[in-house]
Formats: sequence, structure tokens, C-alpha cells
Amino acid sequence: MNYKGYIRDGALLLTVLIGLGSVAGLSRWLDSHRPPTDSKIEEEQLYLNATTAKRISLGFNGLAADWYWMRSLQYVGRKIIGVPENIPIDSLGQLNLKLLAPLLDTATTLDPQFMEPYQYAAVVLPDIDLPQAIRITRKGIAANPSAWRLYQHLGYIYWQQRDFQVAGEAYAQGSKLPGAPPWMEAMKAKMASEGGSRDLAREIYGRMYEQAADVNVKEMARKRLLQLDSLDQRDRLRKVLSAYQSKVGRCPSSWKEIEPVLRALRMELDSAGAPLDPAGTAYVLVNAGCDVDVDPKSEVPYR
Repeated sequence: MNYKGYIRDGALLLTVLIGLGSVAGLSRWLDSHRPPTDSKIEEEQLYLNATTAKRISLGFNGLAADWYWMRSLQYVGRKIIGVPENIPIDSLGQLNLKLLAPLLDTATTLDPQFMEPYQYAAVVLPDIDLPQAIRITRKGIAANPSAWRLYQHLGYIYWQQRDFQVAGEAYAQGSKLPGAPPWMEAMKAKMASEGGSRDLAREIYGRMYEQAADVNVKEMARKRLLQLDSLDQRDRLRKVLSAYQSKVGRCPSSWKEIEPVLRALRMELDSAGAPLDPAGTAYVLVNAGCDVDVDPKSEVPYR
């Protein structure tokens, strides 16, 4: 290698080291300026807005965006750990995640082509801050006009809000982009005719499960699919309970009393004759045996 080559390689190495040092310095600065954490009350603040963070990252915006993205996941994870119930990530409104929107906004400002934070904003933020969820997703569309998945995320937000017309329009716009799958185009008609149906919900979560890069989003979609199957099962079980009450004049005191009917319906049962939900946990009789519910220990989301 000639002398000029050594100079060039040395300059590149120095640039990389400076960039890594600036990101590490950013992390240390944020941590050192964080107020002491009370054992009972955690007070967190975002000390840099997106514009400032982008300026001091010295051009290494991708690395800084990764840092903010990881901080977003850690922030949500810490909040969830303190909650006894297994709350799905799309139902976190009660956790006071006031910093999640700024963190995701900063990550996507630093790297507008970073797709994972956009999906997280579409799935998690609506239950926390709906306007910010919509704004960040639309910001992603403006920065990535050919990314059909962002229209899928926007359609999902509006579908969750039961605004089926706007949801359908979002899917229709996305369907016109290069690489968009055929089912995107079909979504507009389905939103108009089946907007609130379980079948459409099952398709939406099924597509999300297939495509999600984030493991938390993928797991949420899987559990929502279990929940939809459970809702169908519970509808069938309620019909059995209602028929038994009409015939006998009372509700069953245990699953054993209606075990033959359940077997005839080819439902999976445990050794006590109780029907199992899609996660393999036995359903419980409630309301003096007149109704059925999911066991709180089940993987099937209660909400």
C-alpha cells in the first residue's frame, strides 16, 4: 500500500472512532444528567430533542438512532416489569409511558428509513398517545413514500380506532406502491364490508405476525390470534351452556355434566372434562356455571 493509501485508511479509521466516541459520549451525557431514581417513583426526562441529537451525532445518525431505539425498548421493558399482569404491548396505556413517543420520534428523525420504530409506534403508541402514533407513522410515509408497509401500519391504527373508511384508504394507497402484496388492495373492500369482524382481525394480525421484525410485536400478534380463536370457542361454549340450562332448568355445576356434548363438538378437554383454550389452559365456569371465561393464568389475553 502506498503512502496516500495509508493516509486515506488512517483518516477513515479516525472518522469511525470519532463517530463511535460521539455516540458513546451522548449516552454517557444522558445517563450522567439523569436525576436520582427514587425507589418508589421513577422520574425520567428526555434531555435532547431530535434536532439536537441529530446535530451532535456528527453524521453517525444511524448509530444514534439505534441507541434511541434500544432505549425505547428498555424504557417499555422496565415499565412492564413492575406490573404483575401479562399486559400485551398494544394495551400499555395504564403504564404512563410519556417518553415513548419522544424516543421513537427521535430515532426516526435520526434515521428516517429505520422501519422498526415506525411499526412500534403504530402498535404500541395508539393506546398511549394516538395523535403521536398517527403523526410518527405519517412522518415515516413522507420520508419513505415507496414503503407500502407504512401504509399497512397506518391502516392498522385507524382500524383499531374503528375508522374503517380511513383505514381502507390507507391500505388502498399502499397497494399501489411497488412490491405491495395483492391482499393490500383487497383490504379496502374488506374494511367497508367486514370492518369489525373477527375474520378481518384474524387476517390483520396474521399478516402482522408474518412480517413483524420486532419479537415483541410478533408475540403480540400471536397472542391476539389466540384471543380471536378463544372468542370463537367461548361463543360455542355459551350456546352449549344455554341449551343445557334450557333443558335441565339450571346451569352445570362442573364441566363433567356437559362433557359428552363437548366431546361431540370435538373440543379438546383436560382430564376433568374442561375444554381447553387455544393456549392449552382449561376454561373456567363463571356466573354460577352459566358462563365461561379464560383462566387468568392462560396465555390468551384477557383484554
